[in-house]
Formats: sequence, C-alpha cells, structure tokens
Amino acid sequence: MTAISDARFWDRTARKYAASAVADPEGYERTLARTLGFLRKNHSVLELGCGTGTTALRLAHAARSYLATDISEAMIAIASDRLREAPCPGLAFRQAVAEDFLAGDDRFDVILGFNYLHLTRDPRATLRTIRRLLKPEGIFISKTPCVGEMNLVIRRLLLPAMRAVGKAPHVSVFSVNELKQLMSDEAFTIAELENHASKGSTARPFIVAVKA
Repeated sequence: MTAISDARFWDRTARKYAASAVADPEGYERTLARTLGFLRKNHSVLELGCGTGTTALRLAHAARSYLATDISEAMIAIASDRLREAPCPGLAFRQAVAEDFLAGDDRFDVILGFNYLHLTRDPRATLRTIRRLLKPEGIFISKTPCVGEMNLVIRRLLLPAMRAVGKAPHVSVFSVNELKQLMSDEAFTIAELENHASKGSTARPFIVAVKA
C-alpha cells in the first residue's frame, strides 16, 4: 500500500468512522482536558490526522488559530460540514499532511497528533518534520497506539492480513519505549507521559514533548 492507497482507505471508511462512537469516552475526555491545559489564547495550533473534526471542534476555542488537517478528502468534507453547522472562530480544516507545510513560512506553537503517529509510514521522519514546523520551545502532543505492545497474533498475523485485503491502512509498529527513544533522537524532551485509558491499558500513552 502507498500513501495514496491509505488516503483512499480513509475516504472509503469516512462515513462509518464519523458515525462510530468513541471507544473509551472517559479516556478521551481526560485527553481533551489535559490538552486544553497546554493551549493558550495566543497559540497557533496544527492538528495532524484530525479525521472528521471531533477533537478540533472541542479544542479550537482555546487557541488563536487552529488548523486541522487530514490525508482524507472525505474526512475533511465531513469535518467542514460540521464546522458550518457549529462555527468556531479561528478553526479551519484542510486536506494535507505535515510535509505539505515545510515549503511555507507557517510555524506553530502546538502540534497535535491523536491516533496519528502509528498510521505514518515513517514515524521518525514525521517527528523530524513536526519539529521543523514548531516554533522554538513549541510542543507536540501525541496519543497514539503503540502496536508493539499489543498481542503478537494481532500485529504479526491479523493486521498484515487485513491490510492485504484492503480492510486496514498501513500501521507502523513500535513500543512505548521505542516511541520515547524516537522522540529523544529527534531532539524532543518528554515533559509529560500519562496513561489516559479508563481500562488500564498503557499501549496508547498521552505524551507532551517539547522542542529541545
């Protein structure tokens, strides 16, 4: 699969994704609350992998500007419809990936990536790009599945089989410790690492990383 096929996968599943319930509402609310604690009224925020805009619509009021992006045109179309129904000053949706911003002058105080890094094809390169897009001492907030912590059958057999028949997108496999090391290698200092899962799982850490 390629990035184009990943985009097509999310285009196909956008309506179903939009209609699905949050798997862990308690954990999600904790993540929103902690993230709001890092946002300021003078901040410019970039969200990567925003999906259908649910999180952006909950957080954007706390920042001066909030640009929410996704690889999927269909996801962004749904998010834009939601924004028209519930306008939020400073919030905009755009079909884009992180690398699209490198050629421009825009730099951000905060970059968010929820359920995002494990879906990138090269997490190390993505972290490097994110660092370049942050202002000095800017912060990156991530909460993403660390598939390397999951059942061996799921990551070695089930996920590859599902990808082979177009039932799953590309997934990068790393553990929590490997993700921490990747961030350190790309000159991030981890300021916060918390478990927000209501059922005790530690495989989806909430991480606040500061540009060193």
